[in-house]
Amino acid sequence: MIGVVLVGGFGTRLRPLTNQTPKAMLPVANRPFLEHQLEHLASHGIDRVILACGYRPDALRAHFGDRVQYVVEDEPLGTAGAIAHATRGVEETFVACNGDVLTDLDVTALVGLHRDRRARLTLALHAVDDPSRYGVVETAADGAVTRFVEKPPPGAAGADTINAGTYVIEPEVLADVPPGRAVSIEQEVFPTLIGRGLYAQVQAGRWIDIGTPESYLAANVQLAPPEGLVDPSARVEPGVRIARSVVGPGAHVGAGASVSGSVLLPGAVVPDGRIVENRVIDGSEPVW
Repeated sequence: MIGVVLVGGFGTRLRPLTNQTPKAMLPVANRPFLEHQLEHLASHGIDRVILACGYRPDALRAHFGDRVQYVVEDEPLGTAGAIAHATRGVEETFVACNGDVLTDLDVTALVGLHRDRRARLTLALHAVDDPSRYGVVETAADGAVTRFVEKPPPGAAGADTINAGTYVIEPEVLADVPPGRAVSIEQEVFPTLIGRGLYAQVQAGRWIDIGTPESYLAANVQLAPPEGLVDPSARVEPGVRIARSVVGPGAHVGAGASVSGSVLLPGAVVPDGRIVENRVIDGSEPVW
């Protein structure tokens, strides 16, 4: 099955880390984030991956080589435009997902619902405590999408389920997306499909959008064991305490230092005796 991963964004909220590096290539648990996504998709039978690229596709090619296909946008095309551009000529059902979500979503179950309902497009949904930051998706008992509510006030929405950024799509759905201009799948495609084959499935489990400093840190910490994840090439001096943190390649943690709930990027330095809590460190200074 084909999987399309949207990795074209500039990652502006994660600057300065994304000044030279695409968001999908930022390290999460000492691996490029996209490695986690590709491994997850492969575990659900995705055997052909197309990367919808925009910003710095050279970095992606240098790392992944011929393991994946690359379709590069000359200019930003929006979510629907990017998916349509990447799947020109594709004539089978495919999965598309945002390239900045750490998830253990059961893609197999999502595809199963899509086929059972003979849907045209099926969304994965995730329940959140405060849906006011997102657009809420309301569904009927059979999973048919009935309404989208854009960023409702706290307590006002009738549902707490949001778009989780993974879709199963029939190619004909995007056939009319015009080439060469930005088109949003969320705003310009989904609403037109209500009552016309648009379904959704709510799943529990891990779901972290790594697109903000807070969530990028949270994704790393969630994947770190209690005693920390320390790259073999890092140097950790005696008397150091590391807890729920990621220590990257070539990093150095000085004697008697304490690192908790944090990320030390490759080459980061923590001086002797320094206490680091809930920080991302690049070089010798916190990025955030």
